[in-house]
Amino acid sequence: MQKLTPEGMNLVNDLSHRYRLSNDAVIHMLIAVNNGGGGMAQFNCPELGGSGQWMRGGMTMVGDMFNHGLKMTVDNLCSELSRALATLQIFPVIPAGTPGSNQWWPAECGTPFSSGGQNNIRYAVFPGKLAVEQNGQVTVYDTLNHNIGGVSQQQGGNTSLTFTSQFGTVSVNQLPIISGPGAGTPPPQTNFVEPAVSEPVGNTASRTENNQISSNIPSQKSTNEIISLIGELAKLRDAGAITEQDFNSKKAELLARI
Repeated sequence: MQKLTPEGMNLVNDLSHRYRLSNDAVIHMLIAVNNGGGGMAQFNCPELGGSGQWMRGGMTMVGDMFNHGLKMTVDNLCSELSRALATLQIFPVIPAGTPGSNQWWPAECGTPFSSGGQNNIRYAVFPGKLAVEQNGQVTVYDTLNHNIGGVSQQQGGNTSLTFTSQFGTVSVNQLPIISGPGAGTPPPQTNFVEPAVSEPVGNTASRTENNQISSNIPSQKSTNEIISLIGELAKLRDAGAITEQDFNSKKAELLARI
């Protein structure tokens, strides 16, 4: 159970009595609102209709979407929790740089110029560094030559993070790890200055077919076999697998063997 200050426990008892909810349900919503920075919450509380979302001054979504009374209850409860989080010491003070603290990143990182969170992941962006907290574990990444403009969490079963920079959208796990789980393991890709140039599919297929044809041509072939092979080359050209130039080049090479 989440530790609360005496002031926080009094708040939970009061809201539990007024909204006719269990203490566990109120604490669940309190944590959800706190994780959302006081302005939003994503929750899964059976006493409040299961999964839902709340946004201050915006939408409220509950499992029973047509239950307007339930929506009002969730909105009022979350609004009260939001105000309490802004004015009361609900949770015990946790030293900066430790898991569970509002300043959960290592103290040596300094002050972030951008931070946020979603579900069980929080992030903070510093000059040259990106700190990510997931399930209580903090990892600090080297942002290399990226100018990070935003961090987002992929939806669904994949909870990996991506960020946008001058090089487009990049997965966080492509950055070198400075500290935390996986430190010392080289990332899959670290050169973002010169992105790899992809060869057009047609050219790749053409080169592959040419290599296969070249390797299959013995030094001596009968005239009929060579003519038949030229016919196969023509089919490849007509299908777009090789270019006209490739066809003419291989054709001349084959005819020279007759």
